Amino acid sequence: MADKMADNKTDKDFPVARSDAEWRETLSPEAYRVLRQHGTERPGSSALNAEQRAGEYLCAGCGGKLFESDTKFDAHCGWPSFDKALEGATETSVDNSHFMTRTEVHCARCGGHLGHVFPDGPTATGLRYCMNGAALNFAPEKS
Repeated sequence: MADKMADNKTDKDFPVARSDAEWRETLSPEAYRVLRQHGTERPGSSALNAEQRAGEYLCAGCGGKLFESDTKFDAHCGWPSFDKALEGATETSVDNSHFMTRTEVHCARCGGHLGHVFPDGPTATGLRYCMNGAALNFAPEKS
């Protein structure tokens, strides 16, 4: 069964389906606010800003793989930043909130709001995926 994320700016069905009550039960209040209500965490508040180990960044909602650690960089913006998402892991939509137009990034598996992507990255991709740490989990590489 696919889930339509009621709060998302799209009517797309997502493969990971949960009711609002199930999302509230499985996510921390901050992760729920960010992933399901399009919230933004305070800049500099995520422990993932300082994470430098090798590994993968996963969606805190469904566990889907989103980013590899070698695509992470310090953008000095207060949120974990990446220059490339894993193929097919994320989708985007237009976000016209807060009197500006931005490109919202969400998980392709559950539709959870992750953050925004900007065309001002310092690497060859030219992208800066500015993600909410509350929307991510880190899985260190096994040695």
